[in-house]
Amino acid sequence: QVQLVESGGGLVQPGGSLRLSCTASGRIFRINDMAWYCQAPGKELEIVAAITRGGITTYQDSVQGRFTISRDNAKSTVYLQMNSLKPEDTAVYYCFANYLVHGVQWGKGTLVTVSS
Repeated sequence: QVQLVESGGGLVQPGGSLRLSCTASGRIFRINDMAWYCQAPGKELEIVAAITRGGITTYQDSVQGRFTISRDNAKSTVYLQMNSLKPEDTAVYYCFANYLVHGVQWGKGTLVTVSS
């Protein structure tokens, strides 16, 4: 059995920064793509950023230049560095992993609140 566990959410003022982490554990074998999604109150789930195993990244337009996704394959961990946060970034952020063997999996989410 594999698990994805996120951490790093919390309350931050506008203009501040947060770093989210997500680590996979268990009999992983190999993780292909990883990503971060978010769901704001009253809105649909949407992708924030994604990264291939080789490190190719893509971003939602609204976070380009403010957020950075990265990963450490040896630690089975993906990160999301969020800078210049805005109130509209407030959402539950979910980690996503596409495993070679286990298919896809979502974390349980971590809440990010941007407010003064």
